Amino acid sequence: MSAFEQGRVRPGGDGLANAAAEKLRSMAPAAGAMAYPFLLDGFHLTVSPADGPMSFGRLVLAALCLLAATGAPLLGLACAYWMTKAAPSSFELRARRLAYLSIGAPPLFVLTGVGLGLLHIHISDELIWIAGWLAACLYVLLGSEQERPATSAAIAPPIARWRVTHGVAAAVILLYVAFHLTNHLLGLLGPEVHATVMKLGRTVYRSSVIEPILVALMLFQVAVGVRLAWRWSSGPADAFRVFQIGSGVYLAAFIVTHLNSAFVSARAVHHVDTNWDWASGAPTGLIHDAWSIRLVPHYALGVFFVLAHLVSGLRGVLIAHGMATALANRIWATGLAAAGLIAIAIMSGLCGARI
Repeated sequence: MSAFEQGRVRPGGDGLANAAAEKLRSMAPAAGAMAYPFLLDGFHLTVSPADGPMSFGRLVLAALCLLAATGAPLLGLACAYWMTKAAPSSFELRARRLAYLSIGAPPLFVLTGVGLGLLHIHISDELIWIAGWLAACLYVLLGSEQERPATSAAIAPPIARWRVTHGVAAAVILLYVAFHLTNHLLGLLGPEVHATVMKLGRTVYRSSVIEPILVALMLFQVAVGVRLAWRWSSGPADAFRVFQIGSGVYLAAFIVTHLNSAFVSARAVHHVDTNWDWASGAPTGLIHDAWSIRLVPHYALGVFFVLAHLVSGLRGVLIAHGMATALANRIWATGLAAAGLIAIAIMSGLCGARI
C-alpha cells in the first residue's frame, strides 16, 4: 500500500472526511502548477533593479522563489509515485495522470505564453493558465470512485514493440542532442565560441535533408512517448518507472514547446535567428526580464530530463541484458547527478557566467 493510499484510511475516522482529504491531496500537483507562474513573478520582483546593491535577504528570497518554481514539477513526480495503485478508480487514475501532467508545467507555461502571442490574444497568460488547471481539476474530481479492473496483459506485445521503436529513434536523436548540449556548454567560453560551433553544426542538421528527418523523429518520439506514458500510467510502477514516465512527459511538452518557439514563432513569424542571443534573452537576459525568467526552469529541467530519461532507458537495457540491478541502479544515479551538473553549467552560461 502506497503512502497516498494509507492516508485514505484512518481507524475510527470519519469516512467522508477522509474522502475529502484524499481529494484535496490529489489536487496538490495542480496547486503546485498553478503557483508556478507566481513563484517566477516573486523572483522577478525580488531581483528587479532597485537603488543600491541587493540585500542578503532579497537574495535569499529570490533563490527560494526560483528553487520553489524549479521544484514544482518534482512535486508532481512525487505525487505520481504516491498515487500508484494496481487497480485505481477513475478518480484515482485521473488524479495520477494529472500529477504526471503537472511535471510538464515549465514548458507548458512557455507554450501558453508563446501561443497567445502567436494568436494575438491579449489576455493574461497567467489567467489562462489558472483557468486551464482549474478545468483539469474539475475533470479529475468528476471521476468515479469505483475501482477499475486491472489492464489486460494481452496488449503488452504491441506496447513492447513501440518501446523498442522509441528506443531506436532515441539512439538516432542522441547524436543531435549530444552536439546541441555540447554547443551550449561551450557558451561558458563566450557567445563567439558557441556561434562558431553552431555554424559548423548547422551545415548538417539544418540541411534540406536532415532537418525534416530530425523534426519528424522528434514528433514521432512525442507521439510514441505519450502513448507509452498513457499506458504505463494506468498500472503499478516502481520509482524507476515513475521517473521514466515523468521525465518522458516533461520531454514531450518540452519538444512541442521548443519546436513551436523555434520554428513557428522565431523563424516563420518573427524571422529571428535562433542563436545565442535568442536563447539567452539578450539584451535584457533571462534573469531580469519578466517574461524570459520562465525560460530558466524550462531550459534547466529540459537539459536534466533529456539526459535523465536517456539514462533511465539505458538502465532498463542493461538489466535486460543481464547486468546486476544494483550496478545498473548505481549507473542510473551517477547519470542523474551528471545530468544535474550539466544542466547547471548550461544555465550558468545562458545567464552570463564565463570561464
